[in-house]
Amino acid sequence: MSSNKSRQISTSVLVAIAMVLGAAVGAWWVYGKGRVAGNGEATQTVQTETSEDVSRCELAQDEADALKPLAKGEIAAMAIQDPVRDMPALRFKAADGHDVELDDFAGKALLVNFWATWCAPCRAEMPALAELQRNLGSETFMVLPINIDTGELDKPKAFLDEIGVSNLGLYHDETMGVFNKLKNEGLAYGLPATMLVDTQGCLIGVMNGPAEWAGGDGTKLIEEVIRQAKGA
Repeated sequence: MSSNKSRQISTSVLVAIAMVLGAAVGAWWVYGKGRVAGNGEATQTVQTETSEDVSRCELAQDEADALKPLAKGEIAAMAIQDPVRDMPALRFKAADGHDVELDDFAGKALLVNFWATWCAPCRAEMPALAELQRNLGSETFMVLPINIDTGELDKPKAFLDEIGVSNLGLYHDETMGVFNKLKNEGLAYGLPATMLVDTQGCLIGVMNGPAEWAGGDGTKLIEEVIRQAKGA
């Protein structure tokens, strides 16, 4: 983490931002435009998994359990999954317009982050994600941000330029389909939302709200994820 204290984001500030700005702005857009049933709560659906998926992700449970003590402090909101399950299949686009799936990143542990230009907590969190990628990104781990702004890429590109983030790929889904799918499965309910996925495509952790990912707590968690990935 940079020694420049002006760039550091305290946990209390992040929580306040998530609660106030995230609720006021994110809730209107995501819940207003998204497909939500009933009183506005996400509709829980049952995912059908093959025996291969179950076996593969059952084997990841011990590694997930080892991460639980590390989900604390600045990243205390990271809910390590128990039981570990298969990450839902997601399709989105790269900046050049070609289709991308999570399977295209097989063999890497992923920190998949969903964001939008109108999400104030996303603006606060994105520099930390960029720093995490800069410090720990490798053939074994990467930060995978997916933008869900509707329309063209002009706004997301301008957003990243404005906050000085250039080392994260620009992936997007202008239909918001990827976010709605996770919302309908009870995994995401606001922005930013972050999913920790292992090298086998198993969902290890879920976080709703921003975090200081480049701080000590976030770094220790991802370092352990990388250690596990290298031992896989």
